[in-house]
Amino acid sequence: MPSNSPATIDWSKVDAPTLVLQRHPSRRSIVYGTKGVVSSTQPLATEAGLEILRKGGNAADAAVATSAALNVTEPSCCGIGGDAFCLFYDAKTKTVKALNGSGHSPKNLTIDHLRQRGITGHKIPVTDLNSVTVPGAAAAWVDTVETFGSGKVSLAEVLAPAIRLAEEGVPVSEIHSHAWQRSENLIKNASPNGDEMLLNGNAPLPGQIVKLPNLGKTFRTLAEQGKDGFYKGRIAEEIVELIKSKGGVMELDDLAEHKTTFVEPIKYTYADEVTVYECPPNGQGITALLALGILEQIQAQGKVKPLLEMEHNSVEYLHTLVEAMRLAFADSQYYVTDPDVVHVPVDELLSKEYLARRASLFDPSKTNPQVVHGNPVHSSDTVYFSVVDQWGNACSYIQSNYAGFGTGAVPKGCGFTLQNRGSGFVLDEGHPNALKGGKRPYHTIIPALATRGDELFLSYGVMGGYMQPQGHVQVLLNMLRGFGPQAALDAPRFCISAGSPDNTSQDAGEPGDVNSEVNFEDGIPLETINALQAMGHDARLVTGYGRGLFGRGQIIQKINDQSGVTVWAAGSDPRGDGHAAAQI
Repeated sequence: MPSNSPATIDWSKVDAPTLVLQRHPSRRSIVYGTKGVVSSTQPLATEAGLEILRKGGNAADAAVATSAALNVTEPSCCGIGGDAFCLFYDAKTKTVKALNGSGHSPKNLTIDHLRQRGITGHKIPVTDLNSVTVPGAAAAWVDTVETFGSGKVSLAEVLAPAIRLAEEGVPVSEIHSHAWQRSENLIKNASPNGDEMLLNGNAPLPGQIVKLPNLGKTFRTLAEQGKDGFYKGRIAEEIVELIKSKGGVMELDDLAEHKTTFVEPIKYTYADEVTVYECPPNGQGITALLALGILEQIQAQGKVKPLLEMEHNSVEYLHTLVEAMRLAFADSQYYVTDPDVVHVPVDELLSKEYLARRASLFDPSKTNPQVVHGNPVHSSDTVYFSVVDQWGNACSYIQSNYAGFGTGAVPKGCGFTLQNRGSGFVLDEGHPNALKGGKRPYHTIIPALATRGDELFLSYGVMGGYMQPQGHVQVLLNMLRGFGPQAALDAPRFCISAGSPDNTSQDAGEPGDVNSEVNFEDGIPLETINALQAMGHDARLVTGYGRGLFGRGQIIQKINDQSGVTVWAAGSDPRGDGHAAAQI
């Protein structure tokens, strides 16, 4: 029987977990626990995180264990050859901290070099190894454990479950197998070492066991030698040799000089009720905050009735959300870049005055066909998971190769594929996100946290390229509407998309192109889609495997029972292979 919170419950004041039928029934029940909880896209990765929690590790330690295990169980989306971002809620200080684990482009890479190679478009092709930026995940894992971890478990202990999975082998899950099969030719053609990521020369089928011994060796090297084991020595040499063999310009110094960046999270308080935290640019988390601010101002201007009084996923509701997201994307896709190279006007973009100006462009009767970025100064394959612990800490973590297996290229003897995150640059000298050597590109992967006051409310996220900020907004509003965490994830979603509905890559798309078609998930009535088309929306219905376009989310919510004991309520997206599980 579906068991989710009803729309009438105020979860900030609830005295005990309540099990009742919800207006949006779910096929899965909420997972409850009073100690730690892990919610991820792969059951074996969830178990890896729980193993570390049982050993005394905290949410950050368990997040890294989960992250590394996902490299083994779901390499079509993430891995040590990609990047990672983290938000950490510290229960002792009641503060949110952020980690940017994305890498820079090679110092010698220029737009002129790419033009000389015959690249004429405005993006680096995703299969060109010049799209490989320095992988940041390895350093992010080490720094997450060292900075946010409990100090009770070592890095070697944290990586031990992933090493065991890589060396002993794991059975391949259904949805992941489908993604692997779609990338089989990419892996075969990207480098001479593709067999390291295949099973007897082919993509594995569901239930087949895959061993990744070379990945296990890479993990052991990181565990024993720390960051130097990855960014210097054999692994770094193999990365550089492979990239250079394909016309790339990455050097050993590019890897040796990489550092994780600890940054101040950005935030927006919606309706004086919930504060949402995101990592700052070069990530696109500001898109979700912009959309929330625009939605708040649209309601304040009286253009629509309050969102939570509208019927869920009605024509009026969807039109309002889609238009706010389009306005938010128009700004973020222009302004988001590496803030160490180009100033990003975050405070100005999130000011009430500017958000009100953007909201004034909203028409409740039709879509705005020409949304462009404003001027606030002068007036994307991903795996997301969430972990909480018995002390009340929360770790919202996300990692990605960018498009599926990334470039599909495997450094010899390393057992992982290299990302293609550099495809997020724009090959236009005048653009804020223009390619430059030693610069970080526009990044789509974003974790989220939400608080009520200084108390944790949600640790959550929705993966999938440009779906991510859209998912953050839709899922948060579902929770504020009274949906439980599982129902909030189950509810059909929309996705403003750059690509075809048939493109199920978890993290693909190009900045500047997302404001064209709007895809609506199976479960939203055709009558609703037809009405939106009549308002001017390029609305499409997406079914089957194409639903991967709408991302795969995880939510862990904090509630309290009558004795003051913390109760965690968790959900895991049915669009993925995983689940949430609680520590005992």
